[in-house]
Amino acid sequence: MARFLKKNEKTIGQVPGDLIFNGEQKIEIPTIQMIDYNQSDLTDINVDSINDVFHYKDTSTATWININGLHNIDLIRKIGQGFNLHSLVLEDIVNTGQRPHMEEYDGYLFFVLKMMSYDNKTCKIHSEQLSIILGKTFLLTFQEKIGDVFDPIRERIRKQKGRIRKVGIDYLAYSLLDTIVDNYLFIIERLGEQIEELESTILENPNQEVLYKINDYKREMNYLSKTIRAANEFILRLSRLDSDLIQETTQPFLKDLLDLSSQAVEVIDTYRVMLSDYLNIYNSQINNRLNEIMKVLTIFSAIFIPITFIAGIYGTNFYFIPELRFKFGFYIMLGIMAIIVFFMLRFFRKKKWF
Repeated sequence: MARFLKKNEKTIGQVPGDLIFNGEQKIEIPTIQMIDYNQSDLTDINVDSINDVFHYKDTSTATWININGLHNIDLIRKIGQGFNLHSLVLEDIVNTGQRPHMEEYDGYLFFVLKMMSYDNKTCKIHSEQLSIILGKTFLLTFQEKIGDVFDPIRERIRKQKGRIRKVGIDYLAYSLLDTIVDNYLFIIERLGEQIEELESTILENPNQEVLYKINDYKREMNYLSKTIRAANEFILRLSRLDSDLIQETTQPFLKDLLDLSSQAVEVIDTYRVMLSDYLNIYNSQINNRLNEIMKVLTIFSAIFIPITFIAGIYGTNFYFIPELRFKFGFYIMLGIMAIIVFFMLRFFRKKKWF
């Protein structure tokens, strides 16, 4: 499936709001995890039925409901009915080709962005869509599969570390976004280390494998740029949003998050320029090597031109040729050829042609 654009032919011409799963089914059965907490109490359970969590939307505690698996349309539809979600929101949740963005609805905010991981063996970035719905006291997250980068946040909630249990659900949403952006920076750093190591290889041994690596890194950086630039745009919009769902105490953290995402964009641009420069250096090195080869071949050709001329004259079939019957004529010809080669090499060296 294409990485930069995902469009299922089943969705073409359909009514807006129709739920059609567009993506790869990554787990067999969707799972539901719920963490409900306040400063003193904590409930951390796996839920068998989504109906068991609907009443939490009206409680005073903070409730984080995480759904793994987007292919079960009936489940997504029930969640939409239970939390009064717009049909377009549900459509975006099951359409895994969404661009990172934010939408404001009556009573909740809707975020879409990408969670990423880096495979060292294939040097390729893998991503999955994460949808977040922020309500007054609840937070819904929708993931394509089990496994994410949020385990440190879960531990902070369980062990009451920091301020996460003392503030509202909007701070939890910020924490998730912050973790995702931190992971972006981590992946960029990993890629950057490998990109910077290419420079010495390009200068010392510019082979075909290096060219493949440059193109691979350019592809991954382009994919990162597409995703992180869009995420930076919606974080900018979120940091300036005037909403009752975002407390004033959370605003400084969102501005700090904007700085992180902007830094990620800047670093990506830097590495993309570096890769373009590496490609130019590679082409220059290859051209220089080709020029050296051509120079050597040209020198040898120039040396053999007079020798070939002499050999051509004495290789003719005329009977009367000067010195043809001379006893030492052959050796004299070889001596003349050697003298010509010697003086030509000396001339080339004086001109610094090699």
